[in-house]
Amino acid sequence: MQSASTALWIVVLLVLMAIVFDFMNGFHDAANSIATVVSTGVLKPGQAVIFAAFFNVVAIFIFHLSVATTVGKGIVLPGIVDTHVVFGALIGAIAWNFITWYYGIPSSSSHALIGGIAGAAIAKAGVVSLIMGGIMKTVIFIFVSPLLGYVLGSLMMVLVSWTLKGFRPQRIDKWFRRLQLVSAGAYSLGHGGNDAQKTIGIIWMLLIATGYASAGESSPPTWVILVCYSAIGIGTMLGGWRIVKTMGQKITKLKPMGGFCAETGGAMTLFLATALGIPVSTTHTITGAIVGVGSTRRASGVRWGVAGNIIWAWILTIPASAFVAAVAYWISLQLF
Repeated sequence: MQSASTALWIVVLLVLMAIVFDFMNGFHDAANSIATVVSTGVLKPGQAVIFAAFFNVVAIFIFHLSVATTVGKGIVLPGIVDTHVVFGALIGAIAWNFITWYYGIPSSSSHALIGGIAGAAIAKAGVVSLIMGGIMKTVIFIFVSPLLGYVLGSLMMVLVSWTLKGFRPQRIDKWFRRLQLVSAGAYSLGHGGNDAQKTIGIIWMLLIATGYASAGESSPPTWVILVCYSAIGIGTMLGGWRIVKTMGQKITKLKPMGGFCAETGGAMTLFLATALGIPVSTTHTITGAIVGVGSTRRASGVRWGVAGNIIWAWILTIPASAFVAAVAYWISLQLF
C-alpha cells in the first residue's frame, strides 16, 4: 500500500514524463513546421525554429481544447486509467519517438501516444477498456489527414499555377518567399494547437484518475495548459534536424510557391481536425501535402521510395508503441 506522499511523487514523476514527451513532440515534429520554409531558403534554420515555436505557443489563444478532451476522456474508459496505465502509455510513446527520430523517419508523435494509451489499457483490462468511438476517429484520420493534405496541397498548387500563368518566375518567387512566412506561421499554429493538446489530455487523464482533478470539469487546470504549450514550443525551438532533411528535400524538391501551397493545405487540414477534436498527425498531414504539391509537376517529381518508407513507419506506429506500452505497464507493476 502506497503512502500519500509516495503516491503524490509518482504523479509528479508522471507529469514530468508527460512534459518530456511534449518536448520531444516539438523536437521530433519541428520538421513538420519548418522543413518547407528551410528547404526553400526563405528562412535560415535558426530563424525558422524560433518562428515556428512562437506560433506553437500562440495557438493557446486560438483553439478550443477539443483534442485534449478527446485524449483525456475519449480513448479509455475512466475507471481503467491509473498511474501504471499512464506510465506504460508515456514509455511507449517516448520510445517510438526516439527510435524514429534517431533514424530520421517522420513518424507520428500523436499516434505513438494514442497507441501507448491503448496498449497499456489493453494490458490491464483487455480491448473492452477502450472507447471505440475515440479510437476509430483517430485511426480513420491516419488515412484522411494525409489524403486531405494531398488533395488541398495539389489543388492549391494547380490553382496558384493557373492564376499566375504568364508572370515571370523571378517575380513569383519573390512574392512567395514573403507569403511562405504566412503559410508557415499558420501551419505552426495548427501544429501547436493539435499536438500540445494531446499531452494536456494525458496529464488531465492522470489527474482525474488520481483524484487531483474532477471528471466533471469541462477543462483541465490552467497550469497544465500553460506548461504543455510552453514545452512543445521549446522542443520546436531546438529542432529535429535529421527529419527536416527528409521532409524538406528527400520527398520532393520544393520552391517557395510549392512550400506555400503545401503549408497552406496542411494548415487547413489541421485547423479542421482540431476544431472537430480529432488528434491527427501533423507529420502525416504535411507529408501528404508535400507529395500532393510534388505530384502536380509529374509523378516522377516525388521520390516514392522515400514516401513508401514513411508510410510503413505510419502503419507500424500504433502497434509498435502499443506493444512497448504493454511491456512497460507490466514492468511498472513491479516498480510501484
